[in-house]
Formats: sequence, C-alpha cells, structure tokens
Amino acid sequence: MVLGLTMLSLLGLPGPLVSYRELGILRRLSTTPVPPSWLLAAQVVVQLCIALAGLAIVNIASVAAFGAPVPKSPGGLVLSCLLAIGGLFALGLLIAALAPTANSVNAIGRLALIPLLFFAGLWLPRPLMPAVLLDISNYTPLGAAVEAIQCSVQTGFPPVFGPTPLLVLAGYALVFAYLARRFFRWE
Repeated sequence: MVLGLTMLSLLGLPGPLVSYRELGILRRLSTTPVPPSWLLAAQVVVQLCIALAGLAIVNIASVAAFGAPVPKSPGGLVLSCLLAIGGLFALGLLIAALAPTANSVNAIGRLALIPLLFFAGLWLPRPLMPAVLLDISNYTPLGAAVEAIQCSVQTGFPPVFGPTPLLVLAGYALVFAYLARRFFRWE
C-alpha cells in the first residue's frame, strides 16, 4: 500500500503540475475567471481518487482472494491511510513547487524515493533494523506510514502517546503543504 502511494505521490502527482507550469497553462489560466488553484485542486482530487481506489482494491483483494486477516482496527487503517496520503501528497506538491522543469521532477522524485523506501523497510525489514536506523525510520514519512498501517492491520489502533506515527504523518502533511504553498510558482 505504501509503495503504491509513494510512487503516485512522488512521480504521478508533481509531473503534470510542473508540465502545466512549463507549458504556460497556469499562466494562461490566470487571465480567465477560473483561478489556477482550481486546476491544482482538480489534479489532487484525481490523484486522491486513484490512491483511494488502489488502497481499497489492495485491501479487499488481500482479504477476499488471498486470505489475509481482516484488519484489527479498520478505523485506524482508514486514518493511517488518510494521513499517509496527506503527508506523501504534500511531499509531492513540494517537489512540484521546487522542480524547475518536468524532466527534473523525475530526478528529484527518484532521488527522494530511494532513501524513503530504505527507511520504509523495503531492503532491510524494519524489525531487523538496528535501533538507530529504526529511530530514523520512525520519523520519515514512509517509515511512519508503514508503522501506522502495520499496527492497524496486525495489533489494533496505532499508538497515540509518545512519538506516534500518526503525529509524524500529520506533521509532514502540515509542514510540506505549507512549504509547497509558500514556494509554488505559477510561471
């Protein structure tokens, strides 16, 4: 689930937005009564629908077709997924804000992808990570998302006290969204 959200957020979301800016579509929209922010909102809504559909398909298919256990905390899973989407989409929007060209979006997204996937446990499973790497992983967007989703599926609602993955994801969503809004260029 987290891998799919990451690919969508880092490579699928920022690409069209930077292309619109590079091709002058956002500049031309500024002369119409429609605010350019509506185009950005529409792009985010489309990507959000894709993300939600993908998450639903993965969860339903894993339980129905492959016999995976039903999540222990469906509410925790929904909240974890929504916060993961918020944090990762905000990171994608920050990349869109900072990338100068459509070609650079892929380079920036891929450079960010490798360390994020490492700390999510793709190469070295999180339970096998040394304490230092696990601590770092807990404070990365993907590490927090994996922890929150795994906790919701395997044990129950993610922890709410201490360095909770839900707070980490909410923090990333707020900080990256603010920075993306602050640095986004229409031209």
